[in-house]
Amino acid sequence: MKQSKKWIKGMVLAFMAAIFMFSGSMSWAEDGTIKLGVAGAHSGDLASYGIPSVNAAKLVVKEINANGGVLGKQVELLVEDDACKPEIATNTATKLVSQGVNVVMGHICSGATKAALGIYKDSNIICMSPSATNPALTQSGDYPNFYRTIASDDAQAKLDVDFALNVLKLNKIAVIHDKGDYGKGFAEFAKKFLEESGKAEVVLYEGITPGAVDYSAVVQKIKRSDAQAVIFGGYHPEASKIVTQMRKKRMDTIFISDDGVKDDTFIKVAGEYAQGVYASGPKDSSKNPLNIKAVNAHKEEFKSDPGAFYENAYSAVLAILNAIEKAGSTDYAAVSKALKTEWVETPIGKIKFDERGDAIGAGFSVYQVKDGKYAEVK
Repeated sequence: MKQSKKWIKGMVLAFMAAIFMFSGSMSWAEDGTIKLGVAGAHSGDLASYGIPSVNAAKLVVKEINANGGVLGKQVELLVEDDACKPEIATNTATKLVSQGVNVVMGHICSGATKAALGIYKDSNIICMSPSATNPALTQSGDYPNFYRTIASDDAQAKLDVDFALNVLKLNKIAVIHDKGDYGKGFAEFAKKFLEESGKAEVVLYEGITPGAVDYSAVVQKIKRSDAQAVIFGGYHPEASKIVTQMRKKRMDTIFISDDGVKDDTFIKVAGEYAQGVYASGPKDSSKNPLNIKAVNAHKEEFKSDPGAFYENAYSAVLAILNAIEKAGSTDYAAVSKALKTEWVETPIGKIKFDERGDAIGAGFSVYQVKDGKYAEVK
């Protein structure tokens, strides 16, 4: 009987999976819409990264639908929250697949993105992130359904290391990370590039526990290491606490981080202690006419400035829907081909995607907090 029950259970699960996949492929025909999933952190400490992406999708879809939609079909948004947690992201992805989503813009954090990608892959669903920078997501070859409108962490880490060595002229650097797919991945590349340069010593390499109230132990280690700077891989909640505790101990150690810290929330939380902090982030495209249009649309609709990764999310939605239009359908192979062959004008510039899924035309710049705002370092 045990074998029989297992066999029946397996058949039921397979049948349910088939229904989900079938409903996804048939959703267009059934209700006449193209279903665009939007997944990311819409609640919790990292919501400031995810909510701008939802707003971007709403604005792009609103305009496109007003102009007749895509291939004569209206675009329907399906928004799901994963709180940037891998264990939730798998449920989020499963729910979107069960709802018959055709394509997905998201997820936001690299760990959550990785957790969800296999589910989309099994259902032949393209997923495009505006912010998941872990190199392995495209470089491993495991996720041919994944694309992103942001450069990967190896490029970001190289930029930050080159800045520390060649512009700031530093030679003793501590590298700290939050142990996550994103933060640790960035830190590993930073450490590698520092060691390969022959110009600097990595005086401390340490992981911290995300969400801790106090980071005085690692701050003390940084102080004892005589590091001239800290390169930190992770997100703003931890970065703001570390910087604040460093400055309260009157440490003038330079703080350099990634796009997980290049967010206005970091400045709000760290307050006066944010002054002078460096962080890399997507290249400044504020003079791009489409960027200006996108930012103004956000201000008009939501009565506020857009947040982190807004332009990248806006660009991702444009790229996805343009590819569907060029492909003439939501067919996985046809849309994949269009993403790699058709250029599209976006707020971050004119882009298409390479064979791995990385955006050709996207890149990073270094920014510094000055008078309560991030300013690009020229």
